[in-house]
Amino acid sequence: MEENNENQLSIELSEDIAEGTYSNLAIITHSSTEFVVDFVRIMPGVPKAKVKSRIVLTPEHAKRLLNALEDNIHKYEMVHGKIKTHEGQQALPMNFGGPTAQA
Repeated sequence: MEENNENQLSIELSEDIAEGTYSNLAIITHSSTEFVVDFVRIMPGVPKAKVKSRIVLTPEHAKRLLNALEDNIHKYEMVHGKIKTHEGQQALPMNFGGPTAQA
């Protein structure tokens, strides 16, 4: 029997995108129609940080991303143990002057 490949999606990953971009801060904002996630790299001793990538999502896709992240974090923690977070502590040193809305 022949397989039905109608619903398969072919995704191309170029070499420069495959290398990835390091980010240690995400700033999330939203309107009634979209979520905007800015990925930022902050470096110690450097008072200015740059947005390295911006992703714009519909609310539905933002929710799907949240669910996918929760599922993957759960799977990761089952293998590697609970991820430690520093809840309640200031994530950025005062001299960074980072934004208040961060994830």
